[in-house]
Amino acid sequence: MLRVIALVSGLYDFLVGALLFVAAPQLAAAFGSAPVTPAVFADTNALFLMCVGVGYLLPYRDPVRWRAYLWIMGPLLKFGGAFVFLRDYALRGSPRSFLLFAASDGVLALVTLLALWWEPVGPARGQKGLRGG
Repeated sequence: MLRVIALVSGLYDFLVGALLFVAAPQLAAAFGSAPVTPAVFADTNALFLMCVGVGYLLPYRDPVRWRAYLWIMGPLLKFGGAFVFLRDYALRGSPRSFLLFAASDGVLALVTLLALWWEPVGPARGQKGLRGG
């Protein structure tokens, strides 16, 4: 299950980042927002998302060894992202369409949290330990 979550989360982050990198003004318009100024902020956010997405290759290949990455980029970052989107909507009046990001981040965070909680650590269920033995 953790491998599937790593694949879905990695694709999600990478594709959103790539879209932001190549079409930030169009993406902003589609979500009812003004373009980011200066544009370098959109570019650095795009780069960050793409790097997080590529980073998910590590737990995809070895979810036991890279479990900490799933904790940090899953529940910690994605629940944090959902909170930031909700807070911005409530306090700063960001477009309602931004709640889509809050929902998608929140769902991915919750699914990752549940899988990490119930998926055994280490050699249980025939998984190899950290050293491959």
